[in-house]
Amino acid sequence: MTKPTMQLKISNRLHVLRAEHRMTQEQLAKEIGVTRATIIAIEGGGYNPSLELAFRLARYFKTDINTIFSVEESK
Repeated sequence: MTKPTMQLKISNRLHVLRAEHRMTQEQLAKEIGVTRATIIAIEGGGYNPSLELAFRLARYFKTDINTIFSVEESK
C-alpha cells in the first residue's frame, strides 16, 4: 500500500521585499548573480529557487529564508 503524496505549495514575498528596498528586478538580479528572468519566475511562482539561491536572497535582504518563502501542504 502506498502512502498518499503530499503536495507542497511554496509562496514567496520576494516582490514585497524588493519593493520595500525600492529595487527593480534587474537590480536585484545583478546583486545576487542571476538573470532578471529568474527573479520574474520566482516572484511569479513559476520557479522555486535552489537552496543556495534562497540563502543568497535571504542574506542579501538580511533576513531568514522563512521570511521570504512559506510552504503550504495539501493532499
